[in-house]
Amino acid sequence: MEIRRATTVAELEAAQHLYDGPARTEWAARFLAADGHLMVIAYVAGVPAGFVSGIEMLHPDKGAEMCLYELAVDAPYRRRGIGRALTRAPAAVAEDRGCYDMWVGVDLDNEAAQATYRSAGAAEDGRFAMLTWGFGAAQ
Repeated sequence: MEIRRATTVAELEAAQHLYDGPARTEWAARFLAADGHLMVIAYVAGVPAGFVSGIEMLHPDKGAEMCLYELAVDAPYRRRGIGRALTRAPAAVAEDRGCYDMWVGVDLDNEAAQATYRSAGAAEDGRFAMLTWGFGAAQ
């Protein structure tokens, strides 16, 4: 397994089978150009087997923190430590960049995700509700 940060649109597009939908070239380019955005891809035999994305956020009174935005590992590669290794990648970037923490929202019934995050060093920080504003279909 090889884990590396994505730096090109081609890398993001090659991993699109791991996303919820197809990658769009213009969005991939915008993602890579945005300061604080991070995508790390795990490769097995040269094929994208999983990814993690993160977003560094900055606030005037708190400083910087990393949000682990999304993690996915292709079904044939699960339970091999890829998710744990991917989770540790944005944590290392966050620490290097001086973030005070990294956090992730996870569904309470998603036991596999919780186990993965805990195995990578995360601890529960209480229960919360996520409320969402919808603004129509993706552009």
